[in-house]
Formats: sequence, structure tokens, C-alpha cells
Amino acid sequence: MARIKGVDLPNNKRTEIALTSIYGIGRNLSKTICKDANVNVNTKAKDLTSDELNRLRDEVNKYLTEGDLRREVTMNIKTKMEINSHQGRMHKRGLPVRGQRTSRNARTRKGKAVTIANKKK
Repeated sequence: MARIKGVDLPNNKRTEIALTSIYGIGRNLSKTICKDANVNVNTKAKDLTSDELNRLRDEVNKYLTEGDLRREVTMNIKTKMEINSHQGRMHKRGLPVRGQRTSRNARTRKGKAVTIANKKK
């Protein structure tokens, strides 16, 4: 089983898709990584040789992924909350951050719908 950055890559998937199981790597970046490491994107993860795995590991280490990226994202959110920006206030309240409406939707973050007494129908 291939293991990169502490993540087990799915064996039965192509290398291009398997790399996307690492946090911070999407389809485009995985294609770039495979191209730079001279690994065929259509090779299954279980068929990768140890040499190809080492090249992939070296290439992935050039990018900010997994724990470091998660830490940076949480620190950015905490900074916004500390400086009391609009996005930080929305994060504190558990509401949508990117401008979505909250009156009609966003129940998954706000909780169960609250009924208002004497509301006319």
C-alpha cells in the first residue's frame, strides 16, 4: 500500500485520482505532480514501483499539504475572529461566511428551524 504524507493512497485507483486523497491536492495539482515526477497518471497506485513512490513523495513535499495546510487554514480563521472582521464574526456565530443568505437556508449550521409564535400563514 502506497503511503505519502501519512495518508494511505487507495490501491485500486489511478495515480492521478489517488493523490487527491491527500488534503490540499486536487486534480490539477496531482497531474502536475505526476508530470514533474515522471509517473504515468494512468498507473494504478498498487502498481507503483518504490522508485516512482519516492519521486512522488519528493514532489509532494514541495507543496503545502496535510497537517501544515490544515494548521495554516485554522490559524487564518482564528486571526479573522481575533480582529473581529465580518468573516470572523460569522465564524464565531456558526453562520455561512461567504455571503449566503441566512433567513431561508443554512439550517445545517444554524440548527433546527425555530417556529415563531402567531405567525400568519
